[in-house]
Amino acid sequence: MGRQRITVEKPILVYADTSVYGGMFDEEFTKPSRSFFDRVRAGRFRLVLSTLVRDELEEAATPVRNSFEEVRRLCDIVDVTEEAILLQRAYLEAGIISRDWEADALHVALASVSGCRLLVSWNFKHIVHFEKIPMYNGVNLANGYGSLGIHSPQEVIEDEGENI
Repeated sequence: MGRQRITVEKPILVYADTSVYGGMFDEEFTKPSRSFFDRVRAGRFRLVLSTLVRDELEEAATPVRNSFEEVRRLCDIVDVTEEAILLQRAYLEAGIISRDWEADALHVALASVSGCRLLVSWNFKHIVHFEKIPMYNGVNLANGYGSLGIHSPQEVIEDEGENI
């Protein structure tokens, strides 16, 4: 009789930008945002939280801040480092987005240098955009980082039979 191999599925390391926290209270994005965070609580995803997200949410509405504080206890927290800033600059120099939106590039850089497999966002203009995703990943590869899956929360929960 052969040995049965048991595999334990590790949670996927994922970075959620500020828009996902706010999405819990936006009519259009509420269900998938909440469903995403339910999966974080269930251990499907291991959430990486940056001090950038924390700082951006300081001025958010009270319900958003309260939800963030609840989820914060489940996160790995990363600081904005020189390594992330250098990668952010590489995105800007590559012309992926303009300096007016450098915080968006910093979110992508923080996810990349933190070794995340996924970044989730509702920012369809500067982050979750079909032309920009391969550009971010091209810069990542040129700078020694792996590819980063960049998706909306809707996309990362759909495969689990969720009816949104």
